[in-house]
Amino acid sequence: MSGIRLIVGLGNPGPEYEKTRHNAGFWLVDELCWQFKGNWRSEGKFHGDVARIQVEGQDVWLLKPMTYMNLSGQAVLALAHFYKILPDEILVVHDELDLAPGVARFKQGGGHGGHNGLKDIAARLSSPAFWRLRLGIGHPGDKKEVANFVLKKPRAEEQQALDEAILAALRELPRAIAGKMAEAMKTLHTEAK
Repeated sequence: MSGIRLIVGLGNPGPEYEKTRHNAGFWLVDELCWQFKGNWRSEGKFHGDVARIQVEGQDVWLLKPMTYMNLSGQAVLALAHFYKILPDEILVVHDELDLAPGVARFKQGGGHGGHNGLKDIAARLSSPAFWRLRLGIGHPGDKKEVANFVLKKPRAEEQQALDEAILAALRELPRAIAGKMAEAMKTLHTEAK
């Protein structure tokens, strides 16, 4: 595999959404940007906040779409098209209902599992072949509660588990970026609960 050239954190813009479960992708890329001394800037042509970092000599773009979740693909397509980044060079970081808080998993391709951000990105890229970093937020138990659940703050113990999963994922990202995804997956999937 080639390396990862674009890491997209999914979330919703605005202070009212900042601490909600649906913004787990934003939390990870914010931490990554800080760790690698990047600077966010608002880019209208990419419909989001963009930063460029260097990870072990490799340039990596970071993107937080500011379009709201359902239109995330607009930002991803604009940046990927401009820099000629292929779907398998993109890692999308998102909240995952089907994993417990504290669990983080890499995955390539697959369906969107009802996640509107993933659905829009796959549609606009005309491919589901991008990589995902799934950050577990747990499930409310009732499908009718999902929309409400993802837009609420996690409980304190869930937040702590999520923070730990984000740190575990961040430790594996340099390997993933370098194209050693199998190693990164193995370590992360063993380490996580």
